[in-house]
Amino acid sequence: MNIRFALPQELRGSVDQASADWTSNNKVARFWQKDPSLWTGDGEEKWLGWIDIVERQQNDLATYAELGAEVETSDFQTVLLLGMGGSSLCPEVLSVTFGQQPNFPELRIVDSTDPEQVWTVRNEVNLADTLVVVASKSGSTLEPNVLKQFFFNEMKNAVGDEQAGSHFIAITDPGSKMEQVAKQDGFRSIFYGDPAIGGRFSALSPFGVVPATLAGLNIEKLLIEAAKAAADARLAPADNPAVQLGLLLGTAASAGRDKLTIFTSPEIYDLGAWMEQLIAESTGKLGKGITPVDREAIAAPEIYGSDRIFAYIRYAGTADSSADSSLTAKVAALEAAGHPVVHIEITDLYEIFGQFFTWEAATSVAGSVMGINPFNQPDVESAKIETRALTAAYEETGKLPVREPVLVGEGFKLYATEAYAAALKTAAPAETLAGYLRAHLNQIHPGDYFATLAYLPMFSEHEEAIQGMRHKVRDTKRVATCLGFGPRFLHSTGQDYKGGPNTGVFLQITADHFVDVEIPEQKLTFGVVIDAQAAGDLAVLESRGRRALRVHLEGELEAGLDMLAAAIDAALA
Repeated sequence: MNIRFALPQELRGSVDQASADWTSNNKVARFWQKDPSLWTGDGEEKWLGWIDIVERQQNDLATYAELGAEVETSDFQTVLLLGMGGSSLCPEVLSVTFGQQPNFPELRIVDSTDPEQVWTVRNEVNLADTLVVVASKSGSTLEPNVLKQFFFNEMKNAVGDEQAGSHFIAITDPGSKMEQVAKQDGFRSIFYGDPAIGGRFSALSPFGVVPATLAGLNIEKLLIEAAKAAADARLAPADNPAVQLGLLLGTAASAGRDKLTIFTSPEIYDLGAWMEQLIAESTGKLGKGITPVDREAIAAPEIYGSDRIFAYIRYAGTADSSADSSLTAKVAALEAAGHPVVHIEITDLYEIFGQFFTWEAATSVAGSVMGINPFNQPDVESAKIETRALTAAYEETGKLPVREPVLVGEGFKLYATEAYAAALKTAAPAETLAGYLRAHLNQIHPGDYFATLAYLPMFSEHEEAIQGMRHKVRDTKRVATCLGFGPRFLHSTGQDYKGGPNTGVFLQITADHFVDVEIPEQKLTFGVVIDAQAAGDLAVLESRGRRALRVHLEGELEAGLDMLAAAIDAALA
């Protein structure tokens, strides 16, 4: 890995000052000693198992070699990983980046409760030749549990009750509810995580390495790359890439540059999805935060405000391709215009595993600079509590609580708090979808960001449609924009949206379900679950005083998204 920092003089001076502090106070050594006083002294040492996980994993290579050989010689054609957040994002990066390896199954991820998305995956795989991985640290997370119930029941229908368990593997912490379930249902194997490693720091633990093994990656090589990054993170602050990166992130955020915009070479584009969770969930709390901006297309320098910092992670293997060279030139223009840019170059795709460690360490260092505990996630739990209350109400009454819309039109309904709805009505030029959206988008001020929260199937055509909306807002308002699909972002950027600075303007998008899927042994369906998650998410945003508007699309979804895009165009005109 090569890393270069191109910083304005003032920011460079702040980073150098922070680096001098880390040198004089022996903070690198204290970091490796897991000293909680580097942060808030609130039990951080209990969550630092990731610091030395690489060495421990290298001592367990024989176990991974045995697992890899077992899968390579099996008849499995697909590995289906059921997880959420830290349990699914690293495996997704591996699946997207490395693709299917010779003689190994295809690795696929299910991290949604949208019924159409779940049903689509079910119909695309042949369960008789599928190995299902249930990944859940606590074993009590809603999404992996209901997904396990559904796919285990489907597996029994496909291969019989006696054989179903042999198609399942669990990755979980010792003593968890999922461990009990796996033993009861006769799972093929159970792999154990480290309770001292939080989900978003678990990429180099069994939660990342087991899926990598099942996908046929070279485990010895990936751990060597991670070990190189860990060794670099032991260097003196001035020569330590992870510490320098963390000091930059922390000091930049404190100076108002709290939107980290991520650009990557096309081959490693999904790395940003993993980085989003790590950075947002670790830093977005106590009214502070670094908001990661992923998959926002690069623009001319004048589009960006003074609240941005840029990270460009480039894969040298395609340095001469037109897409990569064009991106490199545009990043150079940002640097020439005085924007702060971190340039990182990797020469081998396996260096991604070094990136995992470097960014984990850097995010921890940034938390130290910002004076926060980067290892807790209080506002993620708040959304879970709201969802549980709503699903409990459904189980008792057979329906979810109903809110009155603030505006009803052909093909849509709008929802907001009473106070925010009154403000929008007063400011809207007309009581139409475009009118209310104009009033909502006019709430965006310099230094804010705009986030679309889509509780829809995460299909490429839906993402493309919403990407067009976010870029129109960015180019008109000249602010950072984010796009998250629910419920996965609840375990990722959702912490920053609720616990970070009140600089977000949110548009939640929900839609009718034309397909619903029952969950075995539950009164709930997947449609009820995702609707409860959307309602719980909105309720917590509103309780935090966020500027949030929900649009519910009725009828055919693609037509609804076209209608919404046209209304946003009109609102911004």
